[in-house]
Amino acid sequence: MEENLVIVESPAKANTISNFLGKGFTVKSSFGHIRDLSKDNFGIDIKNNYTPVYIIPDDKKKVVAELKKSAGEAATIWLASDEDREGEAIAWHLSEVLKLDPEKTQRIVFHEITKTAIKEAIENPREINRNLVNAQQARRVLDRLVGFELSPLLWKKVRPALSAGRVQSVAVRLIAERENEIDSFESNAFFRISAQFEFLDESGNSHKFQAELPSRLKDREKAHEFLSACRSAGFRVLDVTKKPVKKSPAPPFITSTLQQEASRKLGFSVARTMSVAQRLYESGKITYMRTDSVNLSKSALAAARDVIVEEFGKEYSKTRNFTTRSKGAQEAHEAIRPTYLQNRSVAGNRQEQRLYELIWKRCLASQMSEAQLEKTTARIRISTLPEHLVATGEVIRFDGFLKVYMESTDDEQGEQSSGLLPPMKENDDLNLLKMEASERFNQFPPRYTEASLVKKMEELGIGRPSTYAPTISTIQNRGYVVKENREGVERKYCVCSLVGEDISETIRTEVYGKEKSKLFPTDIGQLVNDFLVEYFSNILDYNFTASIEKEFDKIADGKLEWTRMIDKFYPGFHGQVVETARTSQRPKGERILGADPGSGRQVSVKIGRFGPMAQIGEASEEEKPRFASLLKNQSIKTITLEEALSLFKLPRTIGHFEDQEIVIGIGKFGPYARHAGKFYSLEKSDNPLSISLERAIELIDHKREQDKNKIIRKFEENSGLQILNGKWGPYISLDKKNFRIPKSKKAEELGYGDCLEIIEKAKKAKKKKQ
Repeated sequence: MEENLVIVESPAKANTISNFLGKGFTVKSSFGHIRDLSKDNFGIDIKNNYTPVYIIPDDKKKVVAELKKSAGEAATIWLASDEDREGEAIAWHLSEVLKLDPEKTQRIVFHEITKTAIKEAIENPREINRNLVNAQQARRVLDRLVGFELSPLLWKKVRPALSAGRVQSVAVRLIAERENEIDSFESNAFFRISAQFEFLDESGNSHKFQAELPSRLKDREKAHEFLSACRSAGFRVLDVTKKPVKKSPAPPFITSTLQQEASRKLGFSVARTMSVAQRLYESGKITYMRTDSVNLSKSALAAARDVIVEEFGKEYSKTRNFTTRSKGAQEAHEAIRPTYLQNRSVAGNRQEQRLYELIWKRCLASQMSEAQLEKTTARIRISTLPEHLVATGEVIRFDGFLKVYMESTDDEQGEQSSGLLPPMKENDDLNLLKMEASERFNQFPPRYTEASLVKKMEELGIGRPSTYAPTISTIQNRGYVVKENREGVERKYCVCSLVGEDISETIRTEVYGKEKSKLFPTDIGQLVNDFLVEYFSNILDYNFTASIEKEFDKIADGKLEWTRMIDKFYPGFHGQVVETARTSQRPKGERILGADPGSGRQVSVKIGRFGPMAQIGEASEEEKPRFASLLKNQSIKTITLEEALSLFKLPRTIGHFEDQEIVIGIGKFGPYARHAGKFYSLEKSDNPLSISLERAIELIDHKREQDKNKIIRKFEENSGLQILNGKWGPYISLDKKNFRIPKSKKAEELGYGDCLEIIEKAKKAKKKKQ
């Protein structure tokens, strides 16, 4: 009989924990969340108090059978899933599915996978916390009820295969409304004054520095008036003030701040950050990564102090106990930190090393002394005007935590010191070298990045640490939102310059509106959002979503019965869905652009079965309408009549190659070139309306070369077996199933028997995992 059976969620976590447990312990993985999976009734029995319905999929049945067998033979079963609400629910679901004996089942939790933490957990077991389970059940049931009722409504009223969700739809609304703000934004010009001065100190040394006018000038006329007044003006220091400034470090990471900083500093998506963090946690390198607590344990504080004193000196150490601001903080009970702070770096791939270093720096910096700076402000009198110019400088007197880490912002990567001003004093004369009045423009509200969207959701109380990443991934996977770069457009601006007594004016060019990795709503995303906001404004209300999270918190605290919460919500919501299905109109998202010059028929754009499309004519007319798909970079809201009409030039023949026509068109999978009965995809940078014959031939030749080099080897023994070149390197393909070639093997040297051996080993490894 097995003495102790420990059950965790993943093989990686099982392997790490096994290293810290002695004889008498067997660690097994449940391979994910074994939970209610029925599609017919949402996985819950609505008529029977929302009871979970367990439908074990075929690929999990073997795992369940093995776990049942092991549990029956064990003296004690330790459920060691993660310590948040979802982890608690996993433990409960396992106990239900495996029908575990409560008398010999223990629940253990730890926020880091270390020998000390696991030993302490085993010494302090507890029962499954049903309040936490119920909070997770309430979230899951409510989200399923919303999603599984709204999605079919969207299929009927908008387009098949769409989906909606309590949190995802609110996230889309944030992005869509920001885009609407930008569309309605009116940019206004103003002028900003900057001046370059020279100051001669007592030794005759020359010092140059910049100063600015604090206020804006509304137009070019006012800018010229200001510069004209400064032609014969004298400039003198009005006063100089020096002020000591302290900067304090940011708290150690919680889930949302880790996602934001990894995006800003490392360029990671939210999903990638959580995936890498999961691997670091499961390999015992960091503490649990889904948390909204900034607290650090006493042992972590002591370890940080020791590392700081040893590496930087005693003056750099300052122990801090941060307080969690979130009222509903409920996930794990400590911030994200390295399990062993003395390890500045860890083994692993480059992504794991970079994220670990970021976590290490942030945690260590949080326990370091403030940075001490001196900020100097000099006001400069203009003899001919009542206004004065201001010069500022900042110098670091003691770097403190800045020696290790500086938090980034969404506007810029870190902060730059403005430097030290020359040793000026009151009434010192200054020599004006140059003064400029530059035309500037107020900026439209910034589009969301993944990081700033997480920040906004956190501010509004939408979602929890465990939901940010899947929500942002879902809205992109559903095609409601795209993350992309967009080129800016050129804009001319005026610069008036004063040098000596001469005023000149130049027109310069700049690029504005350039976007990098920003979130844009798609046409279908906008249409779905408009429909849901019109008919379900109560569900998409930000306050409603936040209030639901507070109710989940009450359930977790044992202050609210979860089924009562669902009972209070569901009947009214269900009635609202039924009424909307009966009375609402099918939204088209249609925009009429004008008339076709050739036929006089109406030209419009709208959402079709396969996405945004342009249409000439109407269904009511005798002549059938003509349709053309919009290009990926085109939008229903912004496309012009001329751009829409140009789409009907496709498909178009651009010339001949090898005595065959090359035809350019747009298909279900995007723009293509067709030649000799074969299709060749155009690249993102290729415009199907203007692509040249030479470029199309280049794409055809390139694809042919790729196909030629794709096959490394074929085998007469089995025509379905090949060694192929793929995006990530060579691999074996057998009857359209792919198998990775071990790094120790060279693809070109593999024989028929070698391939079969690799395939057999891969199949055995897969069975073992199941």
